[in-house]
Amino acid sequence: MINKLTLIGVGLIGGSLVRALRRAQLVKEVIGVGRHVANLELAKGLGVIDDYETDPALAVIDADVVVLAVPLGAMKSIMQAIAPHLSVSTVLTDVGSAKGSVLADAKTVFNDRIENLVPGHPIAGTEKSGVEASFAELFQQRRVILTPHAAISATALGVVRQMWQACGAEVIEMSVEHHDEVLAATSHLPHMLAYALVDTLARMEDRKDIFDYAAGGFRDFTRIASSDPQMWHDITMANQTALVEVMKRFRTDLDQLITAIESNDSVFVQETFERAKKARDAFCDSK
Repeated sequence: MINKLTLIGVGLIGGSLVRALRRAQLVKEVIGVGRHVANLELAKGLGVIDDYETDPALAVIDADVVVLAVPLGAMKSIMQAIAPHLSVSTVLTDVGSAKGSVLADAKTVFNDRIENLVPGHPIAGTEKSGVEASFAELFQQRRVILTPHAAISATALGVVRQMWQACGAEVIEMSVEHHDEVLAATSHLPHMLAYALVDTLARMEDRKDIFDYAAGGFRDFTRIASSDPQMWHDITMANQTALVEVMKRFRTDLDQLITAIESNDSVFVQETFERAKKARDAFCDSK
């Protein structure tokens, strides 16, 4: 049982986590932290949090677990605000989509005393945002990646693992570096493509007709371009190295496809499509 959990950033992911923990009867008291009182009042009215603070320093006092569910660009400042007020036993974890930047920020703020820090990333979400979009089933049969570091406490790691398992998630572990490389390719790159495509089409002269006649495939592919721009800005900047590398790889492959189409190289085009279909079908069949 988590007697007191402090949730800093009360939105879709954090709200869904708390809902799931309440359903599993694993948490007793939840204190929400945010900048906007109206959102915190909404979260309290929805039964997601029991009470709230706008000052994170006050909210973490006597907390058993603190969950950072804020944009990656805000992680360091939040850590600086709460560092003097965490007890020696408080477990600190996050839900950020890039882990290298979180670990680097923590090492700087806590002077490498990061044994109770458990970096985490739930592979779940929707294009919706806000606590009103949260639901307890979000993490059911989804993966949560934990990225243990050399100084981590086995006790803290166990607490966070149990927390996510209680939400119905499959918890796996990998290194920080491998996580950021994998997520750059499988999550961050698709978001870059969706944002770039919609932005390109929105600036074309006949954009009204383009969007008026967009079919289901366009809507499916670009759905993630409705995600929170601030959050994805921070992810892009935080995972810059791995993301740029995979974007350049994609650009090279796209240039090859353009050249093949221009030169009527139907064999290259056909083989590209067949490889993609085979890989996509195998991916779907394995789920």
